[in-house]
Amino acid sequence: MRVYADNAATTAVSDTALAAMLPCFQEFYGNPSSLHTVGQQASEKLSLARQVFAKRLNCEPSEITFTSGGSEADNQALRSAAAAGAKKGKKHIISTKFEHHAILHTLERLEKEGFEITLLEIPKSGVISPEQVRAALRPDTCLVSVMFANNEIGTIQPIPEIGKLCRETGVLFHTDAVQAAGHLRIDVKAMDIDMLSLSAHKFHGPKGVGVLYVRKGCVPLVNVICGGAQERGKRAGTENIPGIVGAAAAFDESCANMEKNAAKMTALRDKLIDGLTKVPHSILNGEREHRLPGNVNLCFEGIEGESLLLLLDQKGVCASSGSACTSGSLDPSHVLLALGLPHEVAHGSLRLSLSEYNTEEEIDHILAVTPGIVEYLRNISPVWDELEHGQRKHVI
Repeated sequence: MRVYADNAATTAVSDTALAAMLPCFQEFYGNPSSLHTVGQQASEKLSLARQVFAKRLNCEPSEITFTSGGSEADNQALRSAAAAGAKKGKKHIISTKFEHHAILHTLERLEKEGFEITLLEIPKSGVISPEQVRAALRPDTCLVSVMFANNEIGTIQPIPEIGKLCRETGVLFHTDAVQAAGHLRIDVKAMDIDMLSLSAHKFHGPKGVGVLYVRKGCVPLVNVICGGAQERGKRAGTENIPGIVGAAAAFDESCANMEKNAAKMTALRDKLIDGLTKVPHSILNGEREHRLPGNVNLCFEGIEGESLLLLLDQKGVCASSGSACTSGSLDPSHVLLALGLPHEVAHGSLRLSLSEYNTEEEIDHILAVTPGIVEYLRNISPVWDELEHGQRKHVI
């Protein structure tokens, strides 16, 4: 049996998205900037896709900019807010220690350019509080950027409360909603969100398509890609019509079936958590309640996550030990370290991320093979031997 449980890294393109995309390769293949009929047919497809995202996010189509993915959208959002703040003499930005590296690395660059960055500490629950944001606000704060849901541990942040706080204090609020979009209800108006990033391949759309929502009038967008006048002059490059059309179809479908899919994934998720936390010296990372429907993230003391993944793959289970963007790194997850876990425990992490395509039989298979693999790895580990013989103290 082959079980794909790495949907936080990427998802399979849905039949609906693929069917929407195919005609755009050979029938509606024009450049949407062209004035002739073939070009205008492509332009109409682009317009309809923009309307789908606007409807589902509760914004105007003109507030939607298509990008190459969530990382580009994050970069453009932060750089635009920073530039606007600098013009007003405001060069302080608030974010969190467990943001995606698209946020953290952009903030590092802005810091080198003279901005002051405050990264909020992460409670063991994995959920920051609006009070933390309020305490960090300063007169020169130009932006707060807090992810909607964490990409590794799946914890959902209090976005409406943070948005309300920022709106009341006149500070721009951006949220990286890459993991949340298509899985959680998002209403940018009701949640007081000024800027939002998402990526199509996290909800059964194609790779290479992202969306940046920017509330009209809140901040002028700064180009991160210069060239032509596409996307109202704010994102150069001929639009990827097949990808954008597929992204809109996938997003529309995911939002329409959200409650049904969430109920199924939550049940499967909870079964996994209940089963895997029975393994001695294991811990669920982040609280269970405010969590994405398909996310399970655990640490098993005394093992290496990389070995666990390789042996799971041999048993037909595709999983990860954290963000796919850092899977080639030997360093432990910055998210788990931000939770306060020691290096040796953070190294033994396992992320299982589900979609509505997963079945109960697949969950049973994961539960059948994982405990035995953990036991095998512990039996050949000198660290585990020291833990069991009292030469080291158990952390979990």
